Amino acid sequence: MSHAVAANTRGLVVRPPRPYLHPVNFFSRFSPFRATRDLRLYLAQRKRYELFAMFGAVVLTVLVIAGFVVDSRVEIPYQRHIIYVQSWPLDRSDKEIVTQQKVDMDKKAKEEAELQKALKERQAKFKKIDDALKRWGI
Repeated sequence: MSHAVAANTRGLVVRPPRPYLHPVNFFSRFSPFRATRDLRLYLAQRKRYELFAMFGAVVLTVLVIAGFVVDSRVEIPYQRHIIYVQSWPLDRSDKEIVTQQKVDMDKKAKEEAELQKALKERQAKFKKIDDALKRWGI
């Protein structure tokens, strides 16, 4: 007997059971002309204010997505950050150690001052934006 057709105990021919879910060819019934016709029919049945609201929603959605796309493309320049380790002789004196610490403290204080200056400038820019938003009532 073939596997397509089987006989039951009474001698009747029985087909094998169909699968529960059939493979669906979604695009077999798709036609761009019918889709365009359906869209025109749908838009023709809408009132004018509904079309303006729909257009506004589409524009707003596109603007938000475009904003995220533009904002995500931030170029970060590659900068090497190499830290060199200084090798000190084991027999250096306490005076040499103290003088080197003073030099290092001066460098650190200068870098800290530059960082604080940059933070103050950035804070001033944000304050300017915040004041402008407060004037607008936001």
